[in-house]
Amino acid sequence: MRDQLSRLVYSTEQGRIEEPKPEETAPETDGIVRIRRETKGRKGKGVTVIEGLGLTSGELKPIAKALKARCSVGGTVKDFNIEIQGDQRDNCMQYLQQQGYKVKLSGG
Repeated sequence: MRDQLSRLVYSTEQGRIEEPKPEETAPETDGIVRIRRETKGRKGKGVTVIEGLGLTSGELKPIAKALKARCSVGGTVKDFNIEIQGDQRDNCMQYLQQQGYKVKLSGG
């Protein structure tokens, strides 16, 4: 029992000792990327949410960076989705289709 409770977190020789982070796995998808506009919980401000890419967060970051540069807005990667500020559905759809993804607009 004592071995389970004691864990080395700092050593004067090595400094802070980090635990290895578990590998994240991308969620399963049906092969269709869905783009929707969302305002819920954002005080009326709209964002474009891109979901269904089937990539890990690390793999989504370069795509998000390219989309933010193309649309000249901010954004983030959250919960295996890309969020781009404002209504950028058309720009995002064109870019992702050029990259070879099958894209559908969803929502209203």
